[in-house]
Amino acid sequence: MSTLKSLLSREEINQLRQKSDWRGAWAITRVWGAIALTFAVLATFPHPLTFIAAVFILGGQQLGCAILTHEAAHKTLFKTKVLNEHFSDWLCARPVWTDVFRYRQHHLQHHAHTGTDKDPDMSLVRPFPTTSQSLLKKCLRDLAGLTGIRRLIGLIGMDIGMLKYTVAADVESRPRDGRSVWDYAREGFKNMAPVFITNAVLIAILAASDIAWVYSAWAVAYLTTFSLYIRIRSIAEHACMPGGEDMFENTRTTKAGLLAKLTVAPMNVNYHQEHHLMASVPYYRLPKMHKMLSERRQAAPAPGYGEVLKLAAAKTA
Repeated sequence: MSTLKSLLSREEINQLRQKSDWRGAWAITRVWGAIALTFAVLATFPHPLTFIAAVFILGGQQLGCAILTHEAAHKTLFKTKVLNEHFSDWLCARPVWTDVFRYRQHHLQHHAHTGTDKDPDMSLVRPFPTTSQSLLKKCLRDLAGLTGIRRLIGLIGMDIGMLKYTVAADVESRPRDGRSVWDYAREGFKNMAPVFITNAVLIAILAASDIAWVYSAWAVAYLTTFSLYIRIRSIAEHACMPGGEDMFENTRTTKAGLLAKLTVAPMNVNYHQEHHLMASVPYYRLPKMHKMLSERRQAAPAPGYGEVLKLAAAKTA
């Protein structure tokens, strides 16, 4: 924080940290409004091409839900605690099979140890750079749903208590410690019931409009494009960086155009270096923080997502 204090005044830091309930509510409304519009267009114009387009759009909105969960984990989505802890959990986290509490416990360790051997998310970026063929295969596995199916199996294992909770690629078994089948079942019910409830409510709302079938686009997106967008986002944030404990060396801000904002970079998540420098800044103030640091020549020019993917695929066979 001492480095940041030398770059920003106390007044500027306090302004950047200001949280807002209405901004949090608007963010959730935007995401679910885009989801509703996508469902409506697909239902009005049912066609294989509109279904494919819906899958690509919905994957971006699912990532939007995940990013808002990330905001809630940092207690920056809402100013009011109950909204931040529970409203965001049910409207953002549970529909995409996560929860604010467990994610917060994991993610804060990532912030505490970014770019070091203690970083719990290192497995997401350790394989890079790789060859272009390897990166292409990874992306094709995402779009084929293989990554998504693997993620579902992992989520079930974590929810019933057989695997240690993580959002990274590492898989670690939890010791049984005398737990019975019923113990696993109870833990699974506790963790998975809200996921099934939120998705059942979504299906019920669609069914009430006689378009329950469009939920299939949501399910397909979750297994395919959502996986791809998570991968690209992870690569852009920390892959192919010098590493170490310096936030300017282990975290990257990436330039995002309209297409990126609709897919891999919703809710200003591309301003990731600024987020790591001061995680208490709400997502909607990150562009301002980036501008302030750029004016003081502390923010490196941000590469585009295409440039970052070239870096990630720069290894020769």
